[in-house]
Amino acid sequence: MDRTILHCDLNCFFASVELLGHPELRDLPVAVCGDPTSRHGVILAKNESAKAFGVQTAETIWQARRKCPELLLLPPHHREYRRISRLVNAIYQEYTDRVEPFGVDESWLDVTDAIHLFGGDGKALADTLRRRIREELGLTISVGVSYNKTFAKLGSDYKKPDATTVIARADMERMVWPLPVGALLFVGRATQRALEPYGVRTIGDLAAFDPGSLETLLGKLGRQLHQYANGLDTEPVALANAHTPPKSVGSGLTFSKNLTTWEAVRGGTALLADRVATELRKNAMVCRTLQVTLRDPNFKDICRQRPVATPTQFARELTGEAVEILKACWRPGSPIRALTLTAQNLCPQEEAWEQTSLFPGPDDRARKKQARLEAAMDTIRAKYGDGSIALGGTAPQSAPGEEME
Repeated sequence: MDRTILHCDLNCFFASVELLGHPELRDLPVAVCGDPTSRHGVILAKNESAKAFGVQTAETIWQARRKCPELLLLPPHHREYRRISRLVNAIYQEYTDRVEPFGVDESWLDVTDAIHLFGGDGKALADTLRRRIREELGLTISVGVSYNKTFAKLGSDYKKPDATTVIARADMERMVWPLPVGALLFVGRATQRALEPYGVRTIGDLAAFDPGSLETLLGKLGRQLHQYANGLDTEPVALANAHTPPKSVGSGLTFSKNLTTWEAVRGGTALLADRVATELRKNAMVCRTLQVTLRDPNFKDICRQRPVATPTQFARELTGEAVEILKACWRPGSPIRALTLTAQNLCPQEEAWEQTSLFPGPDDRARKKQARLEAAMDTIRAKYGDGSIALGGTAPQSAPGEEME
């Protein structure tokens, strides 16, 4: 028997939450953004009125205001977004114990065991949830209903705002396959660029592509995407409040001044590596691939990645790997506006700590020393706060950064 999976997506979430306190602005173009006076001010969210002018998430404020000079800007309140998100998920949990958040504004629900209470109709349950969220919290959601997580998410994106879309098994060829391949879960811009020379532009093209060739082209992700495109996603929805290990861990900075020297770049890189390493240790994960993305003042991105020499969760090792990547794609003097480090290809730390020699050498002893040092830092930060201690050299001189929005 097919499962009944819902994907619930809060519409224009940040902007909608802000407008709860500003109902007089509801019909005006509104965006939530970072500091408009700084270099890192970008659009975090926009309401439907702003969207009608072509305002897009992640573009700069000046770009958005060129499209919509009357755009009203509101600052973000992330603590409030998290509070509302918890209330929304508590409503979901009244219907099933399998509620898996996907970010602060999206969740999957497996309602297979509860659907009989709604006449076996997933659409009826989705409409009930939409009504409750609207009446009790003043927000709207779009809901996709399908037999797997991938197609349920496609359904919630299919029609917005405040809509329910059902994608049954028989609807795959008619509804799913004509969609752009970028609409499929985990098909980002880099994957789209890799697929385009082979004529893969729709999900149907991807479904018809040879899975072995996809694996050669994209690694394990290629075969996974082929299964997704053919409706073969069997991944379960996690239990509510269960810890779901991250698939990647990243951190980015937009700098108040462009970085142009190796000294400044190493400092910024070390700061990001420390953040990424700390998050990896919190999740008891190590990374086997590191990706570095640099952005110039013209907002052109260069993205490079490579396997790390040894699976790691240590800031110094991540810094060294990142610097090696940068040496291959950056020249001193070329201005860097922003940097992002992303740890990928993660695995549990216990799977990676394999002794490669019966007689530990200097490298093994150095790693154990580094592990003790960074574990001690974690303990201090847990007690006194994240800013209480840092590794030496983790601040770019004369170029302090702000966290990327």
